[in-house]
Amino acid sequence: MKFVDVKNDVAFRKIFGNENKKVILISFLNAVLGLEGQNRVKEVTLLNPFQLPRIAGEKSSIIDVRATDEKGVTFIVEMQVAEPAGFDKRVLYYTSKDYAGQINSGDDYPLLRPVYFIGILNFDYFLGEDYLSSHSIIDEATGENGFKDLKFRFIELRKFNKKSHQLKSIIDKWTFFIKYAEDLDVMPDNVDDEGLKEAYGEAAQHNWTKEAYNAYIYSGIRAQDERGRIELAEQKALQKGKKEEKENAVMGLHENGISNDLIAKSLKISIEKVEEIIKKTQIPTKGKKQKNPRIK
Repeated sequence: MKFVDVKNDVAFRKIFGNENKKVILISFLNAVLGLEGQNRVKEVTLLNPFQLPRIAGEKSSIIDVRATDEKGVTFIVEMQVAEPAGFDKRVLYYTSKDYAGQINSGDDYPLLRPVYFIGILNFDYFLGEDYLSSHSIIDEATGENGFKDLKFRFIELRKFNKKSHQLKSIIDKWTFFIKYAEDLDVMPDNVDDEGLKEAYGEAAQHNWTKEAYNAYIYSGIRAQDERGRIELAEQKALQKGKKEEKENAVMGLHENGISNDLIAKSLKISIEKVEEIIKKTQIPTKGKKQKNPRIK
């Protein structure tokens, strides 16, 4: 049995934004937030349930998975494969936007309910070594959490290196699923949570329709193309930097009276290349002024 890559846009949203399998999202929320007893999420309403792209390869309209529970708490669950520019500000903006958007001008502030942001990152972002980190607004002197309505949880997948037999907590098992599902042939024996079992079932390729699987494949191709464009741009920038550095070195030696032959040997390039750089870089001398033909 093969599983899809849960980090893929289409797969992630199909699994966690599934209207018919909300037990998956409920289990994940309780696991990542460490909710127990009366504090556990029991029911959720998906604010943007998963929908397949209308055309294979079209970008899905869902940015992330959003839901509210029976208490009115809003949850934003987002998968980030690569670090975007201004990531910290983006997180704060979307969380604050959801928080402020609950009421209209003139409404009472007590109507506002908490908003929790859960980011799953496929890159290192924070300094700590733990793969799961919790962030709140606190008093810097006392550590008191006086503003409880905004909370942030981050799972950094690259910091998670546990093997299947080392999984103890439910959040360990969820993180293992998200990071390694595509490399597995069977569901691990120690999976005993109903929501996580359903997640493995939804990730199994044989349970996907042809339409959904095609959208999944095209999403992966788009992601790979984007990574390729970024890598190519980085390579070009590096090559340009190296080229400029080499040219600067040639001109620096040349201007200090070092022979072309010695420059070539020192920088391990051909004499022809040294001469080409010097010729291209040197400021051309001004030619003699031509006489005005009208002046005799």
